[in-house]
Amino acid sequence: MLLVMGITGRVGGATAQHLLAQGRKVRALVRNRENATSWADRGVELVDGDWNDAATVAKALDGVDGAFVMLPTVWAPSPDFREAKSVIANYVEAMTRATPPRVVVLSSMGANRISGLGMITALSLLEQGLRNLTLPIAYVRAGGFFENFLYGLHVAQGGTLPVYYNPTSRKSTMVATDDIGAEVAALLTGPSWSGQRVVELGSMVSADEVATQLGEVLQRDVKAVPIPRAGWPAAFEQFGIPNGQTGPAEAMFDAVNAGWMDLGVAGTEHIAGTTSPRDVFAAAHKSTMS
Repeated sequence: MLLVMGITGRVGGATAQHLLAQGRKVRALVRNRENATSWADRGVELVDGDWNDAATVAKALDGVDGAFVMLPTVWAPSPDFREAKSVIANYVEAMTRATPPRVVVLSSMGANRISGLGMITALSLLEQGLRNLTLPIAYVRAGGFFENFLYGLHVAQGGTLPVYYNPTSRKSTMVATDDIGAEVAALLTGPSWSGQRVVELGSMVSADEVATQLGEVLQRDVKAVPIPRAGWPAAFEQFGIPNGQTGPAEAMFDAVNAGWMDLGVAGTEHIAGTTSPRDVFAAAHKSTMS
């Protein structure tokens, strides 16, 4: 039995998909059973609760052969990241009470740093918070998700893809969420290890390359156009981040543009992605057309 956190999201869902394809038994901690009905229909064991209660997390961990854990995404975190710190404390308590044989943690490129990361700070705190646990842990530092560009299927009809990457020709680490799920599943079911390890996951890709491949799917020329830095707050507010609370999201992309999310941190392993932006766009485009 393997525990998967965030099964109703992209990465958790991809992880469960790969595990089920291997014939593995999967357990999921869910806040709302209705949102996970399709997984229950496929044989996933659902445990009611969420990451805000250590006792519930410990119950979900009880008897598993491995666990995939992650933090909920908070686009407008408190200045002290107390939301993340609370979940991390629950994880530490739960894993101390019900210690799994191995744990795979979703992290991010840049999480090796402790400042100037914006939203990624939460994942830096997650890695720091679990460092003292003695069980085998693998931190998967993933690049930016290709799925974050799916808005382009709607807005790029006019030939431009607005992006926060600047310059658009500069490459940074990116990956498809299905590749993350595949690697997490491989770590959960593959050879055992001792201690803690870090896996950098993704390939170096530019926004220009993403736009070109989006254009190939849309069958038109698409050019990546950087959103002016002064316009970032208003752009993030359009995505639902409250006015005056866009700082962490802005700082995250400042860090990306500064090169802090690039591959090659000392002491890490590297797994390249196998899914291209074109693959992601084509699959999403096909689903909207069917």
